[in-house]
Amino acid sequence: MPKSRSLIHDDFLLTTKQARELYHRFAKSEPIYDYHCHLPPDLIASNHQFADLAELWLGGDHYKWRALRTNGVNERFVTGDGTPREKFQAWAETVPHTLRNPLYHWSHLELKRYFGFDGLLDGKSAEKVWKQANAKLAKTRVHDLINESKVAVICTTDCPADPLDHHAKIRANPGKLKARVYPAFRPDKALAVGQPKAFNAWLEKLAATAGVANGIKTFDDLLGALKKRHDEFHAAGCRVSDHGLEHALSEPCTHAQAKMVFDAARAGPVPDAAAAVRYGSYLMFEFGRWDAARGWTKQLHLGALRNNNARLLGKLGPDTGFDSIGDFPQAVALSRYLNTLDSTDQLPRTILYNNNPNDNYVLGTMIGNFQDGSIAGKVQFGSGWWFLDQKEGMEWQINALSNLGLLSRFVGMITDSRSFVSYPRHEYFRRTLCNLLGGDMARGEIPTDYALVGGMVKNICFGNARAYFGLELAPEFSK
Repeated sequence: MPKSRSLIHDDFLLTTKQARELYHRFAKSEPIYDYHCHLPPDLIASNHQFADLAELWLGGDHYKWRALRTNGVNERFVTGDGTPREKFQAWAETVPHTLRNPLYHWSHLELKRYFGFDGLLDGKSAEKVWKQANAKLAKTRVHDLINESKVAVICTTDCPADPLDHHAKIRANPGKLKARVYPAFRPDKALAVGQPKAFNAWLEKLAATAGVANGIKTFDDLLGALKKRHDEFHAAGCRVSDHGLEHALSEPCTHAQAKMVFDAARAGPVPDAAAAVRYGSYLMFEFGRWDAARGWTKQLHLGALRNNNARLLGKLGPDTGFDSIGDFPQAVALSRYLNTLDSTDQLPRTILYNNNPNDNYVLGTMIGNFQDGSIAGKVQFGSGWWFLDQKEGMEWQINALSNLGLLSRFVGMITDSRSFVSYPRHEYFRRTLCNLLGGDMARGEIPTDYALVGGMVKNICFGNARAYFGLELAPEFSK
């Protein structure tokens, strides 16, 4: 019998000759513009070398942690004190159980692209993969992984209380790193008046970073510190802000009302939910005006229901795999937020992401309300995000955007990842995009015109983002 083809082959996910032509001619070789991720800038600054595959692949990856727990793996081998080899073995034995979960495709794409492993990962192949991957990691550092992935831009996710020292070090000593690395302004903790203990501790950290000698005592102190950090982020090359919200915050709120909520949180009592929303709305409108004045792009990540498991949140902390899709109403508050900023010509370039697929058509229609002709695709319906960054979710987003807006102006995929080997998610997206368009061509629904359709593919993969964000790139990516 002929040898079966490996899972990850040249035409993986490409089911028509037109799809294969689009991918191989127009998508495959495009650089990556990763304008939203959670890569740790300290590891980029130090050009970190990972000790082993477990540190690289399993540390901080809550997607894998959820799968491990669902497979009955003890927490000791997830986030606990199990050895790296034991944790990797637990993951290898879990992988066969992830069939039809995107983790199955992602895992094998990453093993093939970075470590040349062309088989299937399971408990039996674990030792071979462990040795093969670790042999490469012994002579590979973070900058090598980024360069190997052909990444042009990385925008990390940074709190205003973060000092940005690591970004300064990256700019001063890029070494052989080809990607330009920029911070993104993520002020979510400024909104957390409903958690006074954590909020007050964060204010102390922000005061130290912003150089507020006497601490942040008043609401105006907070606004001043945040504005100073916004200016300092801009000086560090930042041109992107980022907000993780259940829904847009857009309730009317005066300065005096916001001050009252701030004062209550400083004193200790938890403001009621409505007051917290009004306070957050005041800040979100301020942030929008600052972004517009600086020419930044604002990203709104909407709809995640976070920290559902109180017991394990208390034990393991946030961002450990206990979040899910929320069913929050989106349209009214989002419309009010965008319209309020637009009414004074202070709406920045904006990208909207939804975590609930039910909101695809809400966002797909909302973006058309606030295009003003100043820039192509000023308000964007962002790529499939978090629970939707898999093949079906990406197809839903692409189809909704195609039906309701201009797919040709889409700024493409993000990794939204903490892993330095997650860049094959861009390949996964590109293959999915080309397969959809190739299928359209095969059915005669769009022209079999490779200059037209292929040109759109190239732009979605890289060119649109390069034009939209306007960040400085290395010469080889600027053409």
